[in-house]
Amino acid sequence: MTAGPAVAADLSSTLDDDVVLRAVNISKTYGVTRALKGVNFEVRRGKVTVLFGENGAGKSTLMKILSGVESPTGGHLELDGEVVSLGSTTDAVERGISIIHQELNLCPNLNVRDNIFIGRELLKRTGAVDYARERDITQQLMERLEEPIRPSTLVQDLRVGQQQIVEIARALAADARILIMDEPTSALSASEVEVLFKVIRDLTANGVAIVYISHHLEEAIEIADYAVVFRDGDLVATEKAENIDLGWVVRQMVGREADYDFRDEPRNYGDVALSIQGVTVAEPETGRVAVNNVSLDVHAGEIVCVYGLMGAGRTELMEALAGRDEISGGRVLLGTDDLAGRNIAERIALGLGLVPEDRQRDGLIQMMTVGKNLSLPSLLSSVKNQFIVRKTERDNIAREIADVRVKTAGPGALITSLSGGNQQKVVIGKMLLTSPKVLMLDEPTRGIDVGAKGEIFSLLFREASKGLAVLYVTSEVGEAITASHRIIVMSKGRIVQEFDPRTCTRDEIMAASGESDVASAAPGEHAASHSNGALQ
Repeated sequence: MTAGPAVAADLSSTLDDDVVLRAVNISKTYGVTRALKGVNFEVRRGKVTVLFGENGAGKSTLMKILSGVESPTGGHLELDGEVVSLGSTTDAVERGISIIHQELNLCPNLNVRDNIFIGRELLKRTGAVDYARERDITQQLMERLEEPIRPSTLVQDLRVGQQQIVEIARALAADARILIMDEPTSALSASEVEVLFKVIRDLTANGVAIVYISHHLEEAIEIADYAVVFRDGDLVATEKAENIDLGWVVRQMVGREADYDFRDEPRNYGDVALSIQGVTVAEPETGRVAVNNVSLDVHAGEIVCVYGLMGAGRTELMEALAGRDEISGGRVLLGTDDLAGRNIAERIALGLGLVPEDRQRDGLIQMMTVGKNLSLPSLLSSVKNQFIVRKTERDNIAREIADVRVKTAGPGALITSLSGGNQQKVVIGKMLLTSPKVLMLDEPTRGIDVGAKGEIFSLLFREASKGLAVLYVTSEVGEAITASHRIIVMSKGRIVQEFDPRTCTRDEIMAASGESDVASAAPGEHAASHSNGALQ
């Protein structure tokens, strides 16, 4: 890890023997875009090296090169002191390098066991696949990760957090000595994160080198041995974890103190834009009640945050409101329009939009460009005399790219060329292009860096000031406090409590959700948690 000559000399002189993988002057160019600009980076045996940086800073690009997904434009890799060339992920795995990708990379039509062993099946002496052994190992991995998932369960039947666990299990099954984790906790609950951290400490104790990327800054600092910061394709800082704090990370990432707090924003509400009246939602497969008699009004110009643990019914509520799932009881009014019997397209046309939790599966079309993804839901607004007016479409796309600050080579770039955070901005932007009256967002900042979070919420508050009603779900309590007008806590399918973010504390919200007991905080502790909340 090198941030400058002095730091590099200090670290290499004392710990060079511990370096198992080194990137030397690595550069990567996509067309005219320089994703990496001569980066020097080191991975150490038995240590957790955490990478910080905004979306598009180059972190994931470097990880793809280290794991054989991409080849560098310039520079080389050294493994155990020898220059190596990784032509594929298979090459990397054979050399003991495995990666957990930021975006889920699973086959939804296959079961958990087959996803874990796909491409490296265990064989019997006869050459047949040893399904029994694969099943036993899968079961052991699930027990290690403390997740009650059966090896025979289809991945498509798992929630996003459980799919993330399967991704982690697949990497663990490879028995890697260098394990790269790109946003491994983006869809995990607090208890699942604790289990993962326990597994990481067990791996490092046995000499496994971990490279860890996360936008959850405090969480990443907790697990780190070394911190490395990327900015605009450069490695700009490196330090031992014991010498850093949250402020240091943010300053290095964005070049300034980054904070967002909208609690003092004016509250100029209009009429009720969305009225949820006694809504009940049952899971289609099991009949289990996921949302139980929920009632909630959201006014024009109001931003309401729904907070709760995984399984609280938040996503099920949002998807039922959007028309994806059936409502088994109650009714929903959009202004004066009853949404009963309306399909998704009709609800969008009436002014109700949803930014889904899983952007890859539900929010984007992977083979399309940035521009086409942005314009797809609102394409009819560009139609005149049964023909699409391309200039109108191009103008709408350009305006939205600027509005939501998408970092892209242009509207013609493939959506897959964008970082995860910028892909999320495209999903939000395409729904804003439909001119919604009510915008719903399920985990809108999942995989988004601290600077981009502030941009996203600034955008939402700006639109709210124009009369947009916003209802969003989050599992980050700091985000709920600093970026909403009202906080609704759900637990076991019900609304259990409502808070004013100007007066509530983290502990009160977490206690209401069932996440923790109210802690006995020292004087001033709640105030400190408020000030740092936006940086979670």
